[in-house]
Amino acid sequence: MGYPPSEWPEPIVPVQSLSNSGITEIPSKYIKPPIDRPSLDSFHNSETDLYIPVIDISPLINGSDRTDEAMHAISHACKEWGFFQVVNHGVAPDLVQKLRAAWREFFYSPMEAKKAYANDPKTYEGYGSRVGVDKEAILDWGDYFFLYLLPESTKNLNKWPELPPNLREITEEYGEKVMKLSKMLIKAISTSLGLDENYMLRAFGGDNIAGTLRVNYYPKCPQPELTLGLSPHSDPGFITVLLADEHVKGCQVKKGDLWVDIKPKTGAFIVLTNAIYKSVEHRVLANAETERFSFAFFCNPKGDMAIGSAPELVSPLSKPLYEPITFNEYRLYVRNKGPLGKSQVESLKAA
Repeated sequence: MGYPPSEWPEPIVPVQSLSNSGITEIPSKYIKPPIDRPSLDSFHNSETDLYIPVIDISPLINGSDRTDEAMHAISHACKEWGFFQVVNHGVAPDLVQKLRAAWREFFYSPMEAKKAYANDPKTYEGYGSRVGVDKEAILDWGDYFFLYLLPESTKNLNKWPELPPNLREITEEYGEKVMKLSKMLIKAISTSLGLDENYMLRAFGGDNIAGTLRVNYYPKCPQPELTLGLSPHSDPGFITVLLADEHVKGCQVKKGDLWVDIKPKTGAFIVLTNAIYKSVEHRVLANAETERFSFAFFCNPKGDMAIGSAPELVSPLSKPLYEPITFNEYRLYVRNKGPLGKSQVESLKAA
C-alpha cells in the first residue's frame, strides 16, 4: 500500500484563521458537491424521534446482578446501530471538565504557538487541519490535534503542547481512564459474541493495544449548508470513545439512508464499535452560530498484527468478508485516501 508522503500536497491554512478573519463566504476548496451537503438527507431528532441507545454500564463496573442486562443492551446496540451512549462509566466528571478547559485554552492560544506543533502525513501527530493527501480533495471545516497516548513507547513528547502547563498531565490521566473503559467494553462485546471475555483483547495485541486521541475543534462557519466539519467516514480502529460537545449538536450517524443527529446525553460517552459488529458511518456538521469541541479516543489493534475474522465466528457457510491485513497497513490506506464514507473498507472485501 506504499508509504506516506512526508509533506502535505499544499500549505495548510488552519480553519480557525479563516473563521477569525471575518469572511462571509467559504473558499471553494471547502464547498462540497450538492449530493454531499447536509440537507434533506438529515433527520433532526426530537424527544419523540429515533431512539439512540443509552446504556448504564455501572453493573459491568460493580459486578451486580444486572450485568447480563447491560451485556444484552450492548449486544443489541452493536447489532442494530453500531454505536451507543454509555453512562455511569467511571470517568470522573471533574477530569472531563479539566480536559475540555485545557484544550480549549490551547486552541485559543496564538496561531504561531499552535503552528509549532504542525503535523505531517507520516504520523498525523500534532496540530493539523487536513486528512488525506489528495491535492484535489475538498477540505473539511475543522482543525484538530492528534496524539499517541498508549502504550508509552508510542509517545512523541516533542508533539505535546507545553501550554497550558496542566494539559499533558490531564490528557494522560484521561487516556488511562478511557483505555480502562474501552477494555471493559471490549470484554463485554467479546462475551456477547460467544467468545471468551479476553479473546478480543488477546487477538488485538493484549497489553500493546494502542490508544490515540484526536481533539477536534470546529470553528464557526459562515456557510454551513455548503460544507461539513468532518466528511462521512467510518473509523479504522477497534472502538472509538467519543466525548462530544454537550452544548452544540453536530455529530450524525447514518441509519439506513438517513443521517440522524446524536443528541449527547449529559455525562455520557458515545461508543462507536467500528468493525467488531458493524462499522457505523458518521459525519460532523458545520455551524454558523457557535464553535464546537469534541474528543475522540481511538482504541486500536497493535499495529503490526494481522487482523482477520475470528476462526470461531466463520464457517463454510459464513466465510470471512475480508482478507487479513495489519492495522498499520489499513491505517496508512485510510490516511492517504482521506474520509470517503465506507468505500475504503468495502474495497478491501475478499473476492
